[in-house]
Amino acid sequence: MNFWQRALKSITRRKGKSFILFLVVFVLGNVIAGAVAIQQSTANVERETKKKMGNVATVEMDYERFEKETADVPDEERYSEDFYPMPPGVDVYDQIGEMSYVKYYDYSNMSYVETKKLTAYSPEDGSMGMGGNYFSLKGGNLTEPLDMREGLIKLVEGEGLTDKDINESTNAVLVSKEVAEANNLSVGDQLVWDIRSEVYMDNSESEDDEESEDSGQQIVTFDYPVTIAGIFSVIKKDDSGQSNSSDSAQESNQAWMLMDQINTFYASNNFVKEFSKVQMEKLWGETSEDIDEEQYYTPMFVLHSIDDVDAFKQEADALLPDYYKIVTNTDQYDQIAGGFNRLGVIANYIVIIASIAAMFIISLVVLLFLRDRKQELGIYLSLGESRGKVIGQIVIEVLLVSAAALFISLVTGNLLGGAVSNTLMQSDFMSPQVDNGMVYYGSLMSVDLNLNDVKDAYQVNFSVSYIITYLLLGLGTVLLSAVLPLLYILRLNPKKIMM
Repeated sequence: MNFWQRALKSITRRKGKSFILFLVVFVLGNVIAGAVAIQQSTANVERETKKKMGNVATVEMDYERFEKETADVPDEERYSEDFYPMPPGVDVYDQIGEMSYVKYYDYSNMSYVETKKLTAYSPEDGSMGMGGNYFSLKGGNLTEPLDMREGLIKLVEGEGLTDKDINESTNAVLVSKEVAEANNLSVGDQLVWDIRSEVYMDNSESEDDEESEDSGQQIVTFDYPVTIAGIFSVIKKDDSGQSNSSDSAQESNQAWMLMDQINTFYASNNFVKEFSKVQMEKLWGETSEDIDEEQYYTPMFVLHSIDDVDAFKQEADALLPDYYKIVTNTDQYDQIAGGFNRLGVIANYIVIIASIAAMFIISLVVLLFLRDRKQELGIYLSLGESRGKVIGQIVIEVLLVSAAALFISLVTGNLLGGAVSNTLMQSDFMSPQVDNGMVYYGSLMSVDLNLNDVKDAYQVNFSVSYIITYLLLGLGTVLLSAVLPLLYILRLNPKKIMM
């Protein structure tokens, strides 16, 4: 009888001890399988959520670090004009944009418009409004704005901006479908912005064409002509299949984002620059030279892959002046999905601790069983059986019993991981680190993502990666646990055993 047959006979003959080993591996396997299931699920959540957030980056000042390092600076120095560091120039943005990680990029000059009669969009139910006609003006260097390339808006009428509009500073703008309908606008129309703005100044500085309301407060008005080069529609989020959240804060945040997007005019950077000059001259009497020095741009870099984010940030940060840094949409993942990160870390610790515990426990159980079989093993060796075949028999016995336990715990452990996850989902453990679970992107492209969206991506189920990871980990743990018993066999002396 070869050692394979002896191993099978030994398992069936010693049913009690085989069942004890089975239970030990099954219990420990459930713990490991549940932890691996949670670990795989949290990794999938991070991957899918970051894809939704997008691989978009921009440059912002690190105010937290700046305030910390300048906390002891005297007030008279703090309020000087050159106290705050100057932002990077467009040449730096161009240098970063040429990196291999960047799919395409742009930098925008922003402004804002308040009008008297040009009607801004607000929801028909009157649920919100700005209390006036306020519009955003967003410039760029591309004929197809980044918001359009990234699928936030879509051109529905007209040819849009042309190379001439971008390079020669024409007065062409893109307007939303809702604003165009509210003001009876069509492509090619000449529109006059009837600008109004409240400014505070000494009464002695007021001009004849300004309407004075209160002491020191003036309402300045002027007209600025533009041409409608195209009409766009906003791509609204499809909520089908999403969780039916009753979170009013979430709905309000989405509505505000939608309203702001609709009330945005798109134009060239040159147009925004020229409009800002006229606006500042009319409002504050600033000269063109002063305004040129105050032009600030918001860069936006769209990367090829979400996997490039870390490498891009490291290389791009080296090109930026002190106190400026690269920020990405995915930076806020830790804030909104902090509970999932903590869950993933705990699962990693459980896997490590359970694997180490399993190795020691299985080793001790097998070693105790071998001590009871000392006489049997001595007979095999005294009859001329090699130690290698005796070791092979024991390894086969342990692997067969353990494999049966591992395959069953593959299912029950997954169910255990799902049950634990469902319990945690109902607790405060998964609460985000941002107010109401919202993600605030600042100058980045906004995505109406919250904790419920992240929870929807969390699914504990069978996957190829889960099965392979668990079986490799489980079988590897069992094999390592056999090391101590094998050393025991190697030290056996058949002569002493048979005496």
